[in-house]
Amino acid sequence: MTTLPATPAATRTDRPDEPDRRLPALGGFAPAVLRIELRRVLRNRRTLAFTLIMPGFFFLIFGLPQGGQTLDNGRPVTAYVMISLAVYAAMVATTSAGGAVATERALGWSRQLRLTPLRPTAYVATKLITAMALGLLAVVVEFLVGAAAGVRVPAYVWLLAGLAAWLGSLVFAAFGLFVGYLVPAENVMQFIGPILAVLAMFGGLFVPLEVLPDVLQQVAKFTPVYGVGELSRAPLTGAGVSMAAVANVAFWALVFGVGAARLFRRDTARV
Repeated sequence: MTTLPATPAATRTDRPDEPDRRLPALGGFAPAVLRIELRRVLRNRRTLAFTLIMPGFFFLIFGLPQGGQTLDNGRPVTAYVMISLAVYAAMVATTSAGGAVATERALGWSRQLRLTPLRPTAYVATKLITAMALGLLAVVVEFLVGAAAGVRVPAYVWLLAGLAAWLGSLVFAAFGLFVGYLVPAENVMQFIGPILAVLAMFGGLFVPLEVLPDVLQQVAKFTPVYGVGELSRAPLTGAGVSMAAVANVAFWALVFGVGAARLFRRDTARV
């Protein structure tokens, strides 16, 4: 009887003691990890209070007293305030979610991740999706508060303004990552909070730009908030899409995105 020759040990590929060195699909991006991140963010009561409750409270204080007033096109001023505060809520939500990487860095989580097959792009993508999910929730909550308080605008205004506020908050998700890799964990929220408030003030979210001095109006057009606010309110005001606002959003998204990527590579290169 003829027997087949044994396979040389050097050519075997099914050795039980040989570790599987195949890289995971999508660089290690996994829905299970994303669900864990989302649950972790939604369990943070401080984050939910500042991103979901406070903007709605601001609307009840500053928006409702302006009931009955209208814009030049007849739309309610309360809708203008609601959309502006929805932008603010989304930017706070996405920035805080992105800035959470500072805590993970302080706990040494970045070092642990570098020992796994998880690729940096998959890690950043998970953080961005989590931040954008929280931003979407913030916009929806703000709009629900406005609707319950009596804001009435056409359906397309709700849809387009909400989409612009949400998608534009990607700028601040990148900003949160940028700051999270730049400052220590114990200072990140103390650093981010005042900056966002100042940007919102001079970007036209808390007060219309028209009431500011001419010099500040010109300065406001170069802030990261200006473009998102203008694009979000355009469906309400009927001003149309401003190319200056689009350029503003694209510029700051590029600046913060590239900055966050560079800081991430610098941070993980040491581990």
